[in-house]
Amino acid sequence: MSTKTSRDVDTAVEEEPVRELDTAAAQEPPAKDEEQPGSARRRRPLRTSLIVLAATVVAAVVGIAATGALGGDGTDSASAAPTGPPATAKVERTTLTDSETVDGNLGYGDAQTVQAPASSTGTGTGSSGQGGASGGDKGDGILTWLPEESKVIKRGDTAYRVDEQKVPLLYGSFPLYRTLKSGTEGADVKMLEKNLRALGHTGFTVDDTYDLATAEAVRDWQDDLNREETGEVRPGEALVAPEARRVANVTATPGAALSGNLFSWTGTERIVGVDLDVQFEDLVDNGTEATVRLPDDTTVKAEVTDIGTPSTSKGDDSGSGESDSGSGGSGGNEDPTLPVELTVKDQKGLGRYQAAAVEVTLKAETRKDVLVVPVNALVARKGGGYAVEVVTADGTALRPVKPGMFADSRVEISGSGIKEGTVVGVPK
Repeated sequence: MSTKTSRDVDTAVEEEPVRELDTAAAQEPPAKDEEQPGSARRRRPLRTSLIVLAATVVAAVVGIAATGALGGDGTDSASAAPTGPPATAKVERTTLTDSETVDGNLGYGDAQTVQAPASSTGTGTGSSGQGGASGGDKGDGILTWLPEESKVIKRGDTAYRVDEQKVPLLYGSFPLYRTLKSGTEGADVKMLEKNLRALGHTGFTVDDTYDLATAEAVRDWQDDLNREETGEVRPGEALVAPEARRVANVTATPGAALSGNLFSWTGTERIVGVDLDVQFEDLVDNGTEATVRLPDDTTVKAEVTDIGTPSTSKGDDSGSGESDSGSGGSGGNEDPTLPVELTVKDQKGLGRYQAAAVEVTLKAETRKDVLVVPVNALVARKGGGYAVEVVTADGTALRPVKPGMFADSRVEISGSGIKEGTVVGVPK
């Protein structure tokens, strides 16, 4: 996974060469265990982009040293430089955002398999055929209709037909597992009654008791479905899912016996999935904001809505729900990743993309109303700490500063005499 990173200044200070006042200072890098002010995040690995930046800084400093532009003896006191810096920048007051850009995949999420019910005879021992449930090897009847791929199935819509009898979708958290009839009590009764009410049927109380009024509402519902009006609901006569579903792949065919896998389905809204390196686990939490860049360079806002369990996996992420974790033995060299799911509220902003590789920029931390300079304006002081070369009316002076957060090649600074608009020296 490719990443483009912004890190706290403690990492930049610890791992990047910064402008030194003299050669001796360059040979004495800050101690590894020295925590810089403003650092609230654990250290992260060095990134190539920052190495290049640091190399540029060092090259520029060598040229400055050769001309004597920095001047001074590297002591803690402010010292005037004999000549001006080769380039300058102004101290700015702004908002810094620490972020991480990672690879992601746009799609509809993992697909669940819809299986034929174990039995449609109402014994109460079989599955209703809900996606992900285990059905039997063979059910009763012949499949006479199946939905097309990409079709969205909502509450009350027909999911498939058996012997030309409609099997509708109901909303709920578990499948129908027994015959519901007058006298039955339980959470499944209440789930059925909620669906009947949502579909426009009345005359009963939504509770956990299946009474005569419920049976009458069921007969009306069965009449709408052109089914036999029994007043009872058996396993297999309806599918149950938490919400509307989108058909991903159809595996069965009309004319076949009602058995095995029928089709797979997903949610109806496009989401973004990221396999995040576990070293960046501290960047995400439920509600973390992100920006998603699409292949056409347009962007949409997203939000972290689900964080999985770290795991080590191999192979492509096809979204089929298949797992190769049982291979055993191999894959030990794979870096562990954290599955993260992001929701995009502006579905129209995703355009016509159904599946695509995207870039996700996670916003980890924000500092508002802080003073910042380019990171290469920092000068390492011989006795420890950092300074910036301030351009004054009389020349230049090195003023100690306290670094804070590092982001976007800039660093937060504070110190005596440092204010918005202060001019500081930087390498060309």
